[in-house]
Amino acid sequence: MEGILKNNKSVPLAVCSMLLLLLLLPSPQGKGDVAFGAEGNNDLGKTAYNKRCLLCHGDKGDGNGPVGVMRRAEKNGRVIEIYSRDFTVGVFKFRSTPTGCLPTDKDLMNTITDGVTRSFMPAHKEIPEKEREAVLEYVKTFSERWEEEDPCDPIGIKKPEWVGSLASVEKGREVYKEMKCGECHGEQGIGDGSKANELKDDWGKQILPFNFTTGALKRGSSPENVYITFTAGLDGTGMPSYEDSLKEEDRWHLVSYTLKLLKLKSRAK
Repeated sequence: MEGILKNNKSVPLAVCSMLLLLLLLPSPQGKGDVAFGAEGNNDLGKTAYNKRCLLCHGDKGDGNGPVGVMRRAEKNGRVIEIYSRDFTVGVFKFRSTPTGCLPTDKDLMNTITDGVTRSFMPAHKEIPEKEREAVLEYVKTFSERWEEEDPCDPIGIKKPEWVGSLASVEKGREVYKEMKCGECHGEQGIGDGSKANELKDDWGKQILPFNFTTGALKRGSSPENVYITFTAGLDGTGMPSYEDSLKEEDRWHLVSYTLKLLKLKSRAK
């Protein structure tokens, strides 16, 4: 989650970076330690979580780890506060499933493996797959949703050939206006809309609409990833799902216009 820091007197970015570095360093294995893979999968997941995830997400998985609130400064001077994910409510932004649904195991594995761009969530590609799978299962123990709800099917994706074309970009510009995206993201997509300072997440914390001109999106900036964002929404934030309010064709046009704002039009082809 992201919020805005109103008073930028001191930003302990170096401290956060050092703490996060500890997550990536191999821990020494003493004589009494149990090697990964020699214990049950649940114990492996808990051990791996405590070693690599607890610092940010906390021992209860509620996002209240020792690191606390992290901060990232942008070139324009805006300082963004970043909060670690609270696993206890079972709400995830980056999913391939419809809004309101839990993510798939593949969604969770992608986040664990690749990390989250523009945040303090690092990639863990160097960690053995068995350990990543065990952490994935352990994360599910923090919320009852995983036991109470049936999984949803992923959203189907078939990118039209015309995505990124000039005609599609212009139609996307019209959709952007029609859906009042500018109220949050601004007319030029720089995150300065009339409602930009009024947004709060499900936890009551102030959040900021994305400034498209600053670069890559957190979940990735491929046309398919942008389409999933418009279709599934970002649960827990002010970014809604357009699956019911926009035809599939119009969502792809909106993708074309977004890629233009991101200056990544060539990736659509």
